[in-house]
Amino acid sequence: METNDIENKEKKIAVVGIGGVGGYLAGMLARTYPHVTLVARGDRKTSIEEKGIVLHSEKDGEIVVHPERVVASAEELVQQDYIFICVKNYSLEEVCAQLQGAVTEETVIIPVMNGADTAERTRRYLGKGTVVDALIYIVAYANADYSITQEGDFADLRIGIMNPQETELRKVNQVSALLTNAGVDHKASDDIEREIWRKYILNCAYNVASAYYDNNIGELRSDPEKAQEYEQLVQEAYQVAVAKKVHVLPEHVDAIIHRFYYELADGATSSLQRDIRAGKRAETDTFSGYIVTEAERLGIEVPVSRRMYEGLRAKTL
Repeated sequence: METNDIENKEKKIAVVGIGGVGGYLAGMLARTYPHVTLVARGDRKTSIEEKGIVLHSEKDGEIVVHPERVVASAEELVQQDYIFICVKNYSLEEVCAQLQGAVTEETVIIPVMNGADTAERTRRYLGKGTVVDALIYIVAYANADYSITQEGDFADLRIGIMNPQETELRKVNQVSALLTNAGVDHKASDDIEREIWRKYILNCAYNVASAYYDNNIGELRSDPEKAQEYEQLVQEAYQVAVAKKVHVLPEHVDAIIHRFYYELADGATSSLQRDIRAGKRAETDTFSGYIVTEAERLGIEVPVSRRMYEGLRAKTL
């Protein structure tokens, strides 16, 4: 066993938010590391305490594992070495307030969430520790019995820090070693901002159009007018990224549009669409409001994004 493996076995790791993404990471991490604590409430907490994390993964197989602890609030956490935050964006500020007692200057915080400014906000809310930017490509969701399903042959993280200092780069490498030992596919990126925006631009179309029309991908691309609007949403988000000096390229946009027409499953739906349909609080401002606000600040016209944002807000009032 390498030195990093031995050291990591003694590290305290917390996962906050045990939905699809958090549940997948919790299952993989708790399978490998003995000191994993999960933050979960109510019946979900009870289920994990009684049955463990039950992960049905097409990629990694059937995993049932019991974490060391399950707590109802992040306020109950002792000081941690690594904290993975996997909550909805609207809960981030509250969670960071609850995490104050668990975070030291040596703690590494990895928010694996939707949105373009998640790590930036986490740094601002916490004011200590090292925040590593992250995103994940995964299809995963929590089931009614609190088990987690991961579909497909991919669950792929990207991690990094923009223009890292030497100490920050060391922290990124530590997270990479932690994930490698746990069997989590990932890559440490030297331009994590570009990676985040590549996914974010996709979601500014995928989540927004599917939720606005309550259509799956097959329904969207079979309607020429809706398909054109999908492309326009991609282009509007791209223009905002360029204005912000993010290093996204036209070929990245081409790949996103190609994926819409030729790669996404006909029946694919989005998390925003499912939340709005179920009457749940939704990440409308994460996928739609942020682009509209930033476009206005930068003097960019985004008519389709604006119209759909207003329509989505009306749905969720």
